[in-house]
Amino acid sequence: MDRRDLLKMTIATGAMAGLGAAKAAAEAPTLAKGAPFHLKYAPHFGMFEAHAGKDLVDQLKFGADQGFTAWEDNGMPDRPVAEQERVAKEMHRLGMTMGVFVAMADFEKVTFASTKPAVRDAILAKAKAAVEVAKRVDTKWTTVVLGRYDVGLEWDYQTANVVDNLKRMCAVFEPSGLVAVLEPLNAWKDHPGLFLSKVPQAFQVCRAVASPSCKILFDMYHQQITEGNIIPNIDRAWDEVAYFQIGDNPGRKEPGTGEMNYRNIFKHIHAKGYAGVLGMEHGMAGAGRDGEAALLAAYRAADSF
Repeated sequence: MDRRDLLKMTIATGAMAGLGAAKAAAEAPTLAKGAPFHLKYAPHFGMFEAHAGKDLVDQLKFGADQGFTAWEDNGMPDRPVAEQERVAKEMHRLGMTMGVFVAMADFEKVTFASTKPAVRDAILAKAKAAVEVAKRVDTKWTTVVLGRYDVGLEWDYQTANVVDNLKRMCAVFEPSGLVAVLEPLNAWKDHPGLFLSKVPQAFQVCRAVASPSCKILFDMYHQQITEGNIIPNIDRAWDEVAYFQIGDNPGRKEPGTGEMNYRNIFKHIHAKGYAGVLGMEHGMAGAGRDGEAALLAAYRAADSF
């Protein structure tokens, strides 16, 4: 066989392989449309990329077809303005609710526990920027992480500093109706050294700030690690909770992959009349289309109450 015949065979083989891959993709099982869930579970971009592709609007359409009525995007402030507006326009068309984006989250520095003028100026600048993003994407919640604690300052002084800084931030948020949802993060596995780690602590801070723009983001993955007792703590903190996030433990994957009984938790939250968003801030146990299908099945099972 001369080189020309070998080249022809290589091209033909590659073409057949390409056709085979295209055929396999076309014949891969597609998921049927689903009825709306009982609660506003909110996926994030990338979660259904194997089914919907990389385009953000296509991912929104796929999520809506599967029964999701909300979405969240921590990194929204970093997206171009035109992309923010495109996402918001499609969500309006689909009747979906936009959940949180992150307004401020420094995991390395003392921020809200500080009295330094430069730090306080940075907090206000982030607050003003968050208001503009929230207007563009039509959301009323933004995540705020309170930074690290100060190892050289008494805890009660730090708490007073946090309250003061949050009052300043909320003065920026209140006219637009934007709500800072404070996220307690576990110190045992993921985020050692942060000021805010428990829901009761967040409850105390919110009561001290006393603003409608300062509430709690109850991330159930983090709180299962930190304090457990999820349903009773939801009840105790209820008046200050404005947002939930989901993740099973251990592993921080979809419901049903760990120790938490999300069916009972969702049933309880629904029975209390919660109409807000529950962000799906977790990974996926599987991969590709099979992993995405398993994730959807897990939410259908947890939502079957």
